[in-house]
Amino acid sequence: MLLDVRDLHVEFRTRDGVARAVNGVSYSVDAGETLAVLGESGSGKSVTAQAVMGILDSPPGRITGGEILFQGQDLLTLKEEERRKVRGARMAMIFQDALSALNPVLSVGDQLGEMFEVHRGMSRKDARARAVELMDRVRIPGAAQRVRDYPHQFSGGMRQRIMIAMALALEPALIIADEPTTALDVTVQAQVMDLLAELQREYRMGLILITHDLGVVADVADRIAVMYAGRIVETAPVHDIYKAPAHPYTRGLLDSIPRLDQKGQELYAIKGLPPNLMHIPAGCAFHPRCPMARDECRTDEPPLHEVSAERGSACHFWRECLDERTR
Repeated sequence: MLLDVRDLHVEFRTRDGVARAVNGVSYSVDAGETLAVLGESGSGKSVTAQAVMGILDSPPGRITGGEILFQGQDLLTLKEEERRKVRGARMAMIFQDALSALNPVLSVGDQLGEMFEVHRGMSRKDARARAVELMDRVRIPGAAQRVRDYPHQFSGGMRQRIMIAMALALEPALIIADEPTTALDVTVQAQVMDLLAELQREYRMGLILITHDLGVVADVADRIAVMYAGRIVETAPVHDIYKAPAHPYTRGLLDSIPRLDQKGQELYAIKGLPPNLMHIPAGCAFHPRCPMARDECRTDEPPLHEVSAERGSACHFWRECLDERTR
């Protein structure tokens, strides 16, 4: 097992109260496997990833429980200096806003080369040569000439490729991609996702892909974990999710995807809004928006029921959800 997150809890203490952003999340990733973590904004996807990477803003963020086992080592027991050696070299992150993540006053060559100077002790000249190689690898045209350019001189798609190159620099065992195609047009989205999938196969990395778009992950993910209000509400192999979701929230996300056979029809949207994490509803957090909600859902929080050997659903009525989808 490459990464094994067990019962992770994260909260944010603010003047207005405590926001329980992550509430007992557990998932795992093997070498060469892609796990897609799905959910609306505020579901806890990115906070979980930041906790895994060790870049959670603290304060106000605080890990209050759980384990993060990476290559058999609990990262939460490491000192900050030891944790820093893991970041970049053994696990890396691709952020969703490349323009904000990249330093605007340094050339992309300097930013890529710094990885090799700091972690590998390379000279500036050798580090620059490696930066050009990486830019070539992620298919940036004219890399040798553009290595001296600054982030604002690249398009959004090219900046995202630079972020991928930076994550790949030290050939980590795990990459976390947080909404890597946000704000990109559909064609560029496809190119970025194809590039990520190709590089992952080549380097046999574990990949955690964070997104709110089920359409993005259909061809690249092996397994899917769906999050809502800081919990995983369904987990399953990708084809099982698309064929027959076992949770009403997953079904709602699937029904929200535009389809070619629904031309001219109104797009489906899940009613209501995600809950305030300072005041998560009792019982199932999704019940105020759920078309299948009953009295039990309003009082009893459902565990992650075992649907089969490889999938689970945190719904009291997961069997009915499956039956309704397969009719």
